[in-house]
Amino acid sequence: MSEKKLHSAFNVPERILLGPGPSNMPPSVSQALAMPVIGHLDPIFLQVMDEVQGMLRQLFQTKNRLTIPVSGTGSAGMEAALSNFIEPGDRVLIGVIGYFGERMVAMAERYGAEVHRLEVPWGQALDLDEVKAALGKHKYKFLAVVHGETSSGVRQPQIAELAAAAHQHGALFILDTVASLGGVPVETDAWDVDVAFSGSQKALSASPGLAPITIGPRAEEALAKRKTQVGNWYLSLGEVQKYWGGERTYHHTAPVQLNYALHEALRLALDEGLEARYARHQHNAETLWSGLEALDMEMLVARENRLATVTSVRVPPSASHDHVKNSLLNDYGIEIGAGLGQLKGQIWRIGLMGHSSQRKYVSLVLAALREILSG
Repeated sequence: MSEKKLHSAFNVPERILLGPGPSNMPPSVSQALAMPVIGHLDPIFLQVMDEVQGMLRQLFQTKNRLTIPVSGTGSAGMEAALSNFIEPGDRVLIGVIGYFGERMVAMAERYGAEVHRLEVPWGQALDLDEVKAALGKHKYKFLAVVHGETSSGVRQPQIAELAAAAHQHGALFILDTVASLGGVPVETDAWDVDVAFSGSQKALSASPGLAPITIGPRAEEALAKRKTQVGNWYLSLGEVQKYWGGERTYHHTAPVQLNYALHEALRLALDEGLEARYARHQHNAETLWSGLEALDMEMLVARENRLATVTSVRVPPSASHDHVKNSLLNDYGIEIGAGLGQLKGQIWRIGLMGHSSQRKYVSLVLAALREILSG
């Protein structure tokens, strides 16, 4: 008779998530994840879907009909935003201000686009005049830029002007708002953005696994006029929208509990009030910046282009990147982010997103850094 093997349950330590995502979830969002699973076509879940769409429109500041959470992380939102509007041979212009601009380039190339890059050093923002000049050189299907570049902490300014420049040259305008939606203003309709996408786990403070996306009329028309099928079946908005729209045609089994959590996170965001929420993020970020400067630490990004949800601070010459990061995690239970790509080992990324953007966490991480660096 063989012995029955028992597997131990695993335990996850509590962390204060002050990295570039995910952020800590509010208790009610965690509780929403524990609600019973029901069918993805259950009338109650269909009501949840409708309410999620309505709240997403408020957060994106749009009236766009096609506004849904894609089943997948923020990178799935990025892939949906690109794959649905690229046909083989299309020429596209992508602004690269960091790691996630690079990711857009890599995705677009896989769908057969002729990709032109407009690149600046990481830590800087795109220059409007340079973008206009680039748009005038060729005919592009779209211009895509990152609003809040997670890898560097840059907040790209002049979004409305960039969108206007793209439209003047007959191009769509695609905006990555993964690190900005819910933490800094995103005004889809006022800025005339054609496609914007985000992620559920950053400034929204829901569980990872959903990617809000909104598609404007100009982009819907382009989608309808495609001559070839979308190169990604799972993320093809022509099919997905039938499930989220009036038809409720089966496409895939939606992650029911992730949508519960997103529903609650959106409710909290809107109950707080968008202006109050943006002011909270900005105030806490400025408090962090002042505290870091008081520790003689240098910010990577010029103040006028800093993102309130992610701060990049240069590693002092006297400090070890990994030692400080690991000490914060092991001794204080605080997670911050490491540098990516060209900035690996050169910066730390401190995230103040959604529920993690609290004054007490700012004070705690500054006190911990002071102790570690002085030691």
